[in-house]
Amino acid sequence: MTTLEKMGASAKQAARVLMNAGSKKDEALLAIAKALKNNAQAIIAANDADIENGKAAGLTASLLDRLKLDESRILGMAEGVEQVAAQADPIGKVLEGRALKNGLQIEKITVPMGVIGIIYEARPNVTSDAAALCLKAGSAVILRGGKEAINSNKAIASVMRDAIESVGLPRDCVALVEDTSRASATELMQLSEYLDVLIPRGGAGLIKSVVENAKVPVIETGVGNCHVYVDASADIDMAANIIFNAKTQRPSVCNAIETILVHKDIAEKALPAIKAELDKKNVELRGCERTRAILGDCVVPATENDYAIEFLDYILAVKVVDSLDEALDHLSKYSTGHSESIITSDYASANKFTAGVDSAAVYVNASTRFTDGGEFGLGAEIGISTQKLHARGPMGLNELTSMKFIIRGNGQVR
Repeated sequence: MTTLEKMGASAKQAARVLMNAGSKKDEALLAIAKALKNNAQAIIAANDADIENGKAAGLTASLLDRLKLDESRILGMAEGVEQVAAQADPIGKVLEGRALKNGLQIEKITVPMGVIGIIYEARPNVTSDAAALCLKAGSAVILRGGKEAINSNKAIASVMRDAIESVGLPRDCVALVEDTSRASATELMQLSEYLDVLIPRGGAGLIKSVVENAKVPVIETGVGNCHVYVDASADIDMAANIIFNAKTQRPSVCNAIETILVHKDIAEKALPAIKAELDKKNVELRGCERTRAILGDCVVPATENDYAIEFLDYILAVKVVDSLDEALDHLSKYSTGHSESIITSDYASANKFTAGVDSAAVYVNASTRFTDGGEFGLGAEIGISTQKLHARGPMGLNELTSMKFIIRGNGQVR
């Protein structure tokens, strides 16, 4: 057996224990939270090595921000684990129940998925977030982070595994693939004998690779080419404030916007006000000819590719459109199905937008930055699903479960 196959076999055994772990899961989670706090300095030391390696490798400021851990962020990780522990157990819920004419009693209940694989990039907080959610949902997890965060991930995983074992559960409930080569990622994608589902978290390249190469069922998450459309009836101050928040509050995350569409009837007034806000963070604008005619040569001419990608940086594409219909056509072509927002005072326009946009989260007069399990009141999340099967939008505990039917009889035969 390969190293990964052995890891998969151990995870499968651990998953059998977790199926009936009950309150032990919460004991393990609280032990993890405490251990993260107690070992913060060791984790930070490991993270410092990753940061130095990242700088040497030329990582952008936004990627270094994703990678960085300090005491505050580790405390946030620990608090996130505690919040997961405080949530209701998602396993064993009765979703449906009915009696048939032949006397059979049927229940449909929630059950663990089994073994979940997660492939992610330079965000070491995902290591604890994902492990906590999978553990609470009764599933073992195999984590495979990026090379940029390997020292951080190893430190966090070691702390978690020791904490899990300290309460009497198998340490292999959580496992980390320490080989960050492409070969290990490919093997994990094809570990169908052991993995029940695979969840990628990262950029478009990673997600595309997983979707195209995995033999394990995949829940597609994360790519966020998100938009704000400023309608002709929009409140300009509101639009500028929402766009500033949605782009700059944290530009390196999937629910930050990458493009704004502005109705031609409001563009001459709205675009200067929007630019004035974005200038506070030195956001680079890449715009169409009509945008440049209004704002001048400070706007970089936009290419077709600028409307299609995630910048994950202080860069924003801009396009002036003739109508709401043109905005909807643009979204149909370029949106990744994550989050879109309309700024409008017109009820009919708002309804047309929410009905016409095929994304997991559609906003009216609000920032896309709210697409988050915690902000939606779901607690922590494993990611934002942009597909339509099994789960869509923020994936909390309930989305990390499967279901089965239990049928009780008294001798019935068919």
